Amino acid sequence: MKHPVPSKAETALLQPFPGLPLERILVPASQGQFAAAAAEIKAAGVVGFDTESKPTFVTGVESEGPHVVQFATRSAAFIFQLHRAECLPFLIELLQSAEVLKVGFGLKSDHGQIHAKLGVKLSAVLDLNTLFQQEGYRACMGVRGAVAVVLQQKFHKSKKITTSNWALPKLAPKQLLYAANDAYAALKVLQALDRPRAELPIQD
Repeated sequence: MKHPVPSKAETALLQPFPGLPLERILVPASQGQFAAAAAEIKAAGVVGFDTESKPTFVTGVESEGPHVVQFATRSAAFIFQLHRAECLPFLIELLQSAEVLKVGFGLKSDHGQIHAKLGVKLSAVLDLNTLFQQEGYRACMGVRGAVAVVLQQKFHKSKKITTSNWALPKLAPKQLLYAANDAYAALKVLQALDRPRAELPIQD
C-alpha cells in the first residue's frame, strides 16, 4: 500500500519553509563570478539542483530551455542564466561532474533538455522522487509533499512564477526566490533524511 502524500490543505497548516533570502541568491554575470560560483559549488560536493525554462503554451512546440540552471549549497544559491556565454564552460563542467551530486525533484525532463541544448550528459544526479518511491510513496512526491513529510513545513509554489518568462535577461526578485528555493528545499530534504551516499539511487 502506498503511503499518502499530504494534501495542499494539510500542508497549509504547517509552518512555512524558511527559504534563502534574496541576499543569499547570487546571479553571476562575469567570467570571474562564474569561476567563483563553480568553485563554491564544487567545494560543497552535494547541491540542490533544478532548471527553469520559458514556457511555450503551444501544443507541439518544444521548449528552447533550459534558460536557467540553479544550484543551492547549505548557505547560498547560484542562478546560471544560459544567455550568458561566459557561464557555459563552468556550467558544463558542473553538469558532467561525477564529484558534484546534484539533488532535485522530477529531473527526468531536465536530462533531455540539457542534452538537447548543451550536448552534454547530466551526471551524478539524485531525483528524490525515486527515493520516496522506494520508500512506498507515490511516484511523484514533489518538493511540496517532501518538505511537508520530512521537514513538517509548508512549501509554497506559485504557478504564476512557474510559468513566467525565464529567458528574461534580468529576472525578477520573485523568480530568483522561486528558482533558488526549489533547489535549496531539495538539499534540505536530503540532509534531513541523512542517508549514506552508497544507499542513494544516484544516476551516473
